[in-house]
Amino acid sequence: MKVIVGVDRNWAIGNGGSLLVHIPDDMKHFRKETTGKVVVLGRKTLATFPNGAPLKNRTNIILTRDKDFHAEGAAVVHSVDELLEETGKYPSDDVYVIGGDSIYRQLLPYCDTAIITRTDKVFEADAYFPDLDKDPDWKMTSESEVYEYEDIKYTFQHWERV
Repeated sequence: MKVIVGVDRNWAIGNGGSLLVHIPDDMKHFRKETTGKVVVLGRKTLATFPNGAPLKNRTNIILTRDKDFHAEGAAVVHSVDELLEETGKYPSDDVYVIGGDSIYRQLLPYCDTAIITRTDKVFEADAYFPDLDKDPDWKMTSESEVYEYEDIKYTFQHWERV
């Protein structure tokens, strides 16, 4: 499994149920990486999508403890074990964990690749991704040139579990 996420300098990912920043090239990068693949997300992340609907042209798997939750057009699982059974039906390289913070924390131990869009700014935030800089199990294996959108500098980073 892979994880894909946009973070600020302090590994923050969101505030008040929203992304910290919307960078058009990051959105294109996300679409390019995940279209035609499997995305794993939580119920709260799904609720932030337009009309609360699963992402098009992807297999959506929702991980939630809410046994009564149903999402048309998505598979719903209620535990990490159930999720691993469901994702086992697909090539591991085609499965992307896309958030939110509790889903990232629960599933990072099962991921071997992290695709990170990292901004140079610090935003006000209430949701964070685990700090891979401080995790000896992870190593950045590549980083793009620095791009800029409005006043935000950012790079695309590729991390691997070592």
